Amino acid sequence: MWHGCWVDSSGPLDALASSGVGRGDLVSLVVKAGVGIGIAANDGAWSFAATDPCAPGGLGRGPDTGAPGGLGIRGGLGANPALPVLSAIASVETSLRPRWVLWSADTSLVLAQAGIRLGLAWDLAAVHRLLSGGWLADPGLVWAAAHGLPLQGIPAARPIDLFAALDDTTGGDPEDPLQQDGYLRADWAAGAWGDSPQRLARWAMLALDVAARQSTRVDGIPRRPAAPVTARSESGAELLCAEMSVDGLPVDRASAESVIARYIGPRPRDDTEAEAMRAARHADVLRHVAAGFSVEVDLGSHAQVKALLGRLGIHVTDTRAQRLREVADRHPVVGALLAWRKAERIASTYGYRWLDEHLGDDGRLRGQWSATDGASGRMTASSGLHSIPAELREAVAAEAGMAFVRADLGQIEPRVLAVVSGDPALAAATSQDDMYAPVAAQLDVDRATAKTAMLGAMYGATTGRGAQALRRLNAAYPVAMAYLDGAARQAQAGQDLRTYGGRLIPMRSGMQPDATTPEPPGAAAARGRYGRNALIQGAAAELFKMWAVTVRARIAALDAHIVLCLHDELLIHTPEQAAATVAELTASGLNEAVQRWAPATPVRFLADIALLGRWSDAKNPKP
Repeated sequence: MWHGCWVDSSGPLDALASSGVGRGDLVSLVVKAGVGIGIAANDGAWSFAATDPCAPGGLGRGPDTGAPGGLGIRGGLGANPALPVLSAIASVETSLRPRWVLWSADTSLVLAQAGIRLGLAWDLAAVHRLLSGGWLADPGLVWAAAHGLPLQGIPAARPIDLFAALDDTTGGDPEDPLQQDGYLRADWAAGAWGDSPQRLARWAMLALDVAARQSTRVDGIPRRPAAPVTARSESGAELLCAEMSVDGLPVDRASAESVIARYIGPRPRDDTEAEAMRAARHADVLRHVAAGFSVEVDLGSHAQVKALLGRLGIHVTDTRAQRLREVADRHPVVGALLAWRKAERIASTYGYRWLDEHLGDDGRLRGQWSATDGASGRMTASSGLHSIPAELREAVAAEAGMAFVRADLGQIEPRVLAVVSGDPALAAATSQDDMYAPVAAQLDVDRATAKTAMLGAMYGATTGRGAQALRRLNAAYPVAMAYLDGAARQAQAGQDLRTYGGRLIPMRSGMQPDATTPEPPGAAAARGRYGRNALIQGAAAELFKMWAVTVRARIAALDAHIVLCLHDELLIHTPEQAAATVAELTASGLNEAVQRWAPATPVRFLADIALLGRWSDAKNPKP
C-alpha cells in the first residue's frame, strides 16, 4: 500500500534500510533535473529534493556537460564526492545493492553522466520490448500493457492551453497520475511526473507496480524458462549501453586522419574541393574503360555498373562486392571499382566530418547505444559505431597505460541453434572448436559446403551451392531442421514467434489487414525466411548480452570497462596490469552466462580472446 510521499532530508539509504531493503530487492528510482529524486520500495515511497540546480553537483543542467535533462556537474562528481543527492544514490548502491527499477534507459544515462554506475536493474521499457516486441515503450504504453488495458485507449498528450484545460474530461485529481479509467494521465506520461518532489515519489511507486506486473507476465510465458533471466539481462544491457554512450570508444585522431587520407586524400578546404576530389576518384575508375564505354555511368548505380560490365563482356547476376571479387581478374576496372566503393564509404560516412562530429577532444568517439534494435533484439549504436570499417580499426587505440581485451564468440549461430532446438546430434558437434568439421563429415561434403548449408538453413536459402547438402542436413539433424521449419511455417501463417529468451517477434504487421486482399507474391515466403532467422539471431543476441553484462559485473572492480559491443564481439578497455585477469574473467564469464541462459546444456560455446594495443591487432595479438 502507498503510504504517501514527502520531501525528506534523512537520506535514501536510511529510508531504504529502515524499510528492510536488501541485496537484489526491488527499489524504483526516478530522477528529474532541478527537482530531485524519487524512490519506492516495499510499501513506501520517498522523495528527496535536489540541491540548488546551479550548485556544484546539483540535479540541474550544468554548463560543462550541457546534456539536456542530464546531471550537470561543475567539476565532475569526483570533485564533490559528498554532495547529498548524487552521493545518496551511490551510497545505496554500495551498501544495499538493490535491483533498481527504472522507467527507461534515460535514467541510466543521466546517472552514467554523473559517474554513477548501478549494478542491477529492471528496466521497464526494456522488459516491455521483450514482452510485446517492437521498439515503442513510452510510459503510457508500458503502463497500459502491464495492466491489460486496451492500447487504443491510451490518452494522447495535448498542447497545454486554456481550452485544453476547460475541455479536460479525464476526471479525477490532476495530482493523481491515473485517470478514472485506469490509464496514466497523458501529461504525467509526457513528463509532468517530474514537476515536484512529491510527484517523483508517486511516479517511483507506479514504476514498482509495473515491475511486479511485468515480472508475473515474464514468469508466465509458456515454454520459455529462460525469460526471467533474459529480462534481467536485457535490463543490465541498458545500463551497459548508457555507460558506453558516456565513456566512448578510445580513438587516436592522428591515426584516424591518416587512414582517411590514405583512401580519399587530405582534408578538403571546403565543399567545392571535396566535390572535386570525389569527381577525381570517379574519373580514376573510368580511365580503365575505353572511350565511349563510360558515358554517363553512375558508379553508385548497381544497374548502370552491371550494364557497363556487360558491355565489357563481364556478365554478373549482381554487383555485390563478393561477386565482383570473383571476376576481378577479368578487367582492371573491377578492382578499381571495388577500391572506389571503399573510398566512397569512408568519404561519405566515415570521413573528416564524421570525426569532427563524433570524436571528442578527450579522444573518445561517442554515439548513442541501445540494447535492442526493436526487431530480433540485437544491440545498436549511432555515429557509425556498429559498422566501423575494418580499415579504421587501427585508429581504435588503447590509451597510455591501458590495453584492450578483445573477445569474439565463435560460430555462435549454429551453436545457439543446437541449444534452442535441443538437437542432440548438433549439440555433439559443438564439442569441437570448429563445429563445421564434424558437420561436414556427417554430410560427406567439404567444410565450406557444410558451412554454407548450415547458414542457409538458418537464413532460409534453399538454392545454390549448399542446396544438396541442405537436404542432407534434414537427415543428419532432424530436430534442429524441424525447429527452423516450424518457425518458418508459423511466420508464413502470420503467427507471432517468441525467441528462446521470450522476446516477441511480431509477424502480423506485414500482412494485409483485409483477409480478402491477396498478399504480394512471395510475401509469405519472405516472412518465413525472416521468422526462422529471427529466432536464431534473437537468441544469439540474448546470449551475447547476457555474456556482456556478466563480464561488466566481474571486471568492474578492476577499473576495466566494455567500450564496444559489435555483433558477437566485446572490446574491453583495461589497465595493462589487469589485462590478463580481465581476459580470464571474460572467458569464465562466457561459461557463467551460458549456464544462466541454458542451465545444464551440453552445447559448448567458445570465444577467441586476445590482448591488444589497437583493435586492428586482432590478427597479431600481444603475446
